[in-house]
Amino acid sequence: MAQERTGPLKGLRILEIAGLGPAPFCGMLLADLGADVVVVDRLAAGDEDLDLGKHAVCNRGKRSIAVDLKSQAGIDTVLGLVENCDALIEGMRPGVMERLGLGPGVCLARNPKLIYGRMTGWGQAGPMAQAAGHDLNYIALSGALWWSGQPGQAPMAPPSLVGDIGGGSMYLAVGLLAGIMNARATGQGQVVDAAIVDGSAHMLNLMLGLKSAGQMHNERGTSLLDGPHWYRTYRCADGKFISVGSVEPRFYKLLLDKLGLAGDPAYAKGHDPQLWPNLHEGFAELFATRTREQWCALLEGTDACFAPVLDLDEAAQHPHMAARGVYSRIDGVLQANPAPRFSVTQPAAPGAIPARGQDSEAVLRDWCAR
Repeated sequence: MAQERTGPLKGLRILEIAGLGPAPFCGMLLADLGADVVVVDRLAAGDEDLDLGKHAVCNRGKRSIAVDLKSQAGIDTVLGLVENCDALIEGMRPGVMERLGLGPGVCLARNPKLIYGRMTGWGQAGPMAQAAGHDLNYIALSGALWWSGQPGQAPMAPPSLVGDIGGGSMYLAVGLLAGIMNARATGQGQVVDAAIVDGSAHMLNLMLGLKSAGQMHNERGTSLLDGPHWYRTYRCADGKFISVGSVEPRFYKLLLDKLGLAGDPAYAKGHDPQLWPNLHEGFAELFATRTREQWCALLEGTDACFAPVLDLDEAAQHPHMAARGVYSRIDGVLQANPAPRFSVTQPAAPGAIPARGQDSEAVLRDWCAR
């Protein structure tokens, strides 16, 4: 029998063809929420594989079956699993699954209710569909990278978060679940084409609304969320950093009160874009006079919209994050716990990270036994 699972997706079966980046993260998310996710691994790691072993957090809570996808027996094994799952996840370059004999046509013929999830950067079609790329390239093309970074500096987004995870994994997960709901109502499966360029562009709709309203501009450093001194990060006396995001006037007023600047006429006109460069310099000089800890003592927990900029180890230990149990360290590996949270079908603690092929016999018994 499959291991006992809890969470809102208990009973869902997901087959994941092993890969890198956003596809495994999507599988982890579904496993975190209770789905039985089986990873089809190679018999052995290839030269180009990034084999993290026990550190492969994106494999937690899954089961692993090792298969030779270059053999007909291996393909037949995968197709047998396809017959007994709700959805399939693959993150290959367009055409690879078809050449293996595991394309959507073959799989949907074996399981008409299957939701076939395809995760790529550029998408299944288009002039760049066959080109290699990574997170940074995809969000550069979609426009999502443009406002990332300080004015006058090269744009740089947090690695993998905006593209691979935000524009890729999360959209694939939503697409799979939407497809499964439809298949259960209609009996009809389908292909989900989750492209990072599509998802990261879709995430820009809030910014596009602000741009249409004249609040965001193509010239970096002149817009509501990338230019003001009250929406920045600052270096402190100890070399550490803090963030302020006092967008609304009442929060900005409180920030000025806390900083002893309430009577300064220049800062009172802080929503005038022409003053932002000078006011930013003033804030930078002020925040450099105290340590991050001292600024936390003054501003953290207030409506000034403040937070320290923490590294991952610091974030795990912060009192707020600790109180909510956001992070765990399991077998020496720091991990973020499942999200979001549910009042009734709360997921279990993160599952173990499987060794390659350790569940082959159990998976075939659980999914394919007649």
